Amino acid sequence: MSASHGNTPAAWIAVAVGLLGFLIGSVAMMLDPISWFVFWVGVAVTVVGGLLFIVLAKLGFNVESH
Repeated sequence: MSASHGNTPAAWIAVAVGLLGFLIGSVAMMLDPISWFVFWVGVAVTVVGGLLFIVLAKLGFNVESH
């Protein structure tokens, strides 16, 4: 495993967006009644976080800066 495993701007941004998606989905599940629309918005935001990592990695943001 490389020394920069997970310590890159692409990884940090993707994780932050993924956490936001999980937060949105979790709030939707706590509503009464459950808001399925908001839940699926959270799922979509989480998927966008993964796609964002791929795009940022291809753009060169997947290298650790010193």
